[in-house]
Amino acid sequence: MSTHTLSPLDAIGAAIHPLDGSAADFDPLLERVGDARFVLIGEASHGTHEFYRIRGEITKRLIREKGFTAVAVEADWPDAYRINRYVRGRGDDATAEEALRGFRRFPQWMWRNADVLDFVGWLREHNANVTGPHGSVGFYGLDLYSLHASIDAVLTYLRTVDPEAAARARARYACFDHFGTDLHGYGQAANLGLTPSCQREVMAQLLELQRHAADYARRDGRLDPDAVFIAEQNARVVRDAEAYYRAAVLSGVGSWNLRDRHMADTLARLEAHLSLTAPAKIVVWAHNSHLGDATFTELSARGELNLGQLVREQHATDSVLVGFTTFTGTVTAASDWDAPAERKRVRPALERSFEHLFHSIGARNFLLPFGHAHDLAWALDEPRLERAIGVIYRPDTERQSHYFSASMSRQFDAVLHYDVTRAVEPIERSATWDRGDELPEGYPSGL
Repeated sequence: MSTHTLSPLDAIGAAIHPLDGSAADFDPLLERVGDARFVLIGEASHGTHEFYRIRGEITKRLIREKGFTAVAVEADWPDAYRINRYVRGRGDDATAEEALRGFRRFPQWMWRNADVLDFVGWLREHNANVTGPHGSVGFYGLDLYSLHASIDAVLTYLRTVDPEAAARARARYACFDHFGTDLHGYGQAANLGLTPSCQREVMAQLLELQRHAADYARRDGRLDPDAVFIAEQNARVVRDAEAYYRAAVLSGVGSWNLRDRHMADTLARLEAHLSLTAPAKIVVWAHNSHLGDATFTELSARGELNLGQLVREQHATDSVLVGFTTFTGTVTAASDWDAPAERKRVRPALERSFEHLFHSIGARNFLLPFGHAHDLAWALDEPRLERAIGVIYRPDTERQSHYFSASMSRQFDAVLHYDVTRAVEPIERSATWDRGDELPEGYPSGL
């Protein structure tokens, strides 16, 4: 029998920090961060304005007040590095919008949206005026989908420092030429034995680049000071992407785990590289499903792991995991892969979910820090449903497609709830997005 006098709803209500748009909104979260060097900030969808905007505002404070030196995001390495060059004043792009043009493949709106545009512009200005001891702040990608773009980056680098090595690399990477951009087709053919795997070639290229890295670093001081590191990372992306596309056509969690291990390994290498002069502090942006510790979800039972879990294992006392939730609103998402972006209505959360529980508190927007003592364990440890909307949203199969069971107070160190949210605005607003669902005035209360 419980010894607690408050109901779970009342206990949560007593612990929340209301968010009213004031300068003190995120003070409890920054207090929770303390001296941690890894702050992972999620999102419950890839298309919600509040998640992007508020995550950016928190990141600005972490940079200004806590000395964070890098932002690492769920994006491809070459595309994100183009932004890195822009915000550090090194690239050829004249504006933030130009720097975001590297994001050409589906889903473009995930990074080519108004909120990311604003943050990239702010980061460029911050770096141009930085005078403190921490130096400029970088912007990096953690993902592995950019096989062809990363191949091009490796070849471009080698043509500058070692043309003969570039020719050898081109011959190795020609293994993919028969399939063009159809990498899923490559994965199917390689698994069926219809074409040889390119695994040996991509590994050989990475190893050769690593063997000559020190020599390359001495050859041309006019290159980006991080040029060798960037080239090696692109070669790693090619290696891991090749394995991912072979795993993606098989059943099970192999491709998911490979992708999140790649993101964790990339984060670890980035931290080591940036820490050559001083200990790096990195903010990570990705979906809740990547950043909330998978150990405390039903997905763990089937063998799934994720980036948040791996970071906690490596940095137990030096990391903070933050999630977002919403009850209803609109979202930018597609109905199928490679389909046009739409502005879709998000159905009110299911009754047995955390989102519905938070809505029932009656506070419109709030921060819920769980704290080191885990004082809300008795109220929130019991698994409930948690909603996850990626780049595809299928409200007709809401329960099956977008919910899983989790113990949220163990999955995250803090959660920000925004009860009614709206769709993120793509830079390119298509006809399908413009005619999408709008929320009626005063929704959902009607007031």
